[in-house]
Amino acid sequence: MKNTLPPQRDSNERYIGIDYGTKRIGIAVSDPLGMFATPLATIENNQNFWKRFKEILAPYKIEAFVLGYPLKEDGSESVLASEIQKFAESLKKKFRKEVFLIDERYSSSIAEQQIIETVKSKKKRQEKSLVDKKAAAVILQSFLDEKT
Repeated sequence: MKNTLPPQRDSNERYIGIDYGTKRIGIAVSDPLGMFATPLATIENNQNFWKRFKEILAPYKIEAFVLGYPLKEDGSESVLASEIQKFAESLKKKFRKEVFLIDERYSSSIAEQQIIETVKSKKKRQEKSLVDKKAAAVILQSFLDEKT
């Protein structure tokens, strides 16, 4: 009888969550077991993005990318959807890893609420970069919760 169990993943591999924005891109990382998402960084979306992104990810062995995909309330694609698809293709080409597109409709709102509940400093709560990387963690956590 043939073994039907899925191949085991390398316990050091991690999922990378991404909240793509035209100005900033939030990044999150999973723990080695693929159970929890942690905000990692926010990078300016400019000509230096790919260099900075690779530097931040250098310490990690990547399993796959989880990219927030913008949908409208009715489930149709938003204006940013085609730009996200292009970004997903660039990720695939540059890293040769799978890219999962995940509905991100409420990720920023959830991130903002979590920040209000957990960050005491009002000045710190207003940092846009904090929302971006926290939203990436919300997107990634949603994926991790669905996959288990």
